[in-house]
Amino acid sequence: MRLSPLTSEAAVAAASRDDDLVVWAAQGMRPGVRAWAYGEAVAVASPAAARRDRLAVTGEPAQVVPLLRHALTEAGPSFRPLGEAALMEEVVRATPELEPVGHFTWMVTEKLAPPRAGAPGLADRAPEGAPDGSSAGARPVATEAAWLEPAEEREVAALLATAHPRSYAVPGLPGVRRWAGIRDGARALLAVAADAWSAPSVGLLAGVATAVPARGHGLGERVCRFTASALLDAHGRVALMVDDWNGPAIAVYERLGFTRRGLGVAAVRG
Repeated sequence: MRLSPLTSEAAVAAASRDDDLVVWAAQGMRPGVRAWAYGEAVAVASPAAARRDRLAVTGEPAQVVPLLRHALTEAGPSFRPLGEAALMEEVVRATPELEPVGHFTWMVTEKLAPPRAGAPGLADRAPEGAPDGSSAGARPVATEAAWLEPAEEREVAALLATAHPRSYAVPGLPGVRRWAGIRDGARALLAVAADAWSAPSVGLLAGVATAVPARGHGLGERVCRFTASALLDAHGRVALMVDDWNGPAIAVYERLGFTRRGLGVAAVRG
């Protein structure tokens, strides 16, 4: 069995059996991304993918462990291995130089579920796990979701600062491509979502936030549906990351048609 470099997204997709996480990490094999296969195991080292150096892996533990050691030697200790939660548990047990550092949920869909008639369907918590601040105020008069102009990104930054200060996606960050938003009748920005770190065949939804006074009226789901629909048209499937503890957000994304995978993350000790 020989370790082989992979030099194209098509090669990564074929070797990983089109694993959406691994293909997303490949980022179209942009400069700096490196990938390898060992037997049926695949590892992709992706620098600054959603703000972190990520080392996505898939395969059987017996093949992933030596492949991961090779990838870390080549890419460096800043890269954090991640993969299916059960796989990462076995990998960490077999690799003393690694320690578990977290877990989160990866969600993906190739087709959105139709809207439920009469259901508000909140998504006011962001994929990365913004704290809940739902309000039971009067329903805001809102425009339809639409893509925002670059000149409007200052308003996006201001909304995120109060509604989701822990957002991975923020205006101006490399890889954050465009923002969608919903405004009220007075043109105040009520809800936003980003197309960020999307790969050619896997779009990524991030930066979802709703202004605190406007929460509780389904605006988050509306802007998510708009953004996810555009990403599906452009990339064929769309994914997002969400904290495991954020059950309300996960339920909303499941209503939108996303399916859930639990991921584990490790890091080189020290």
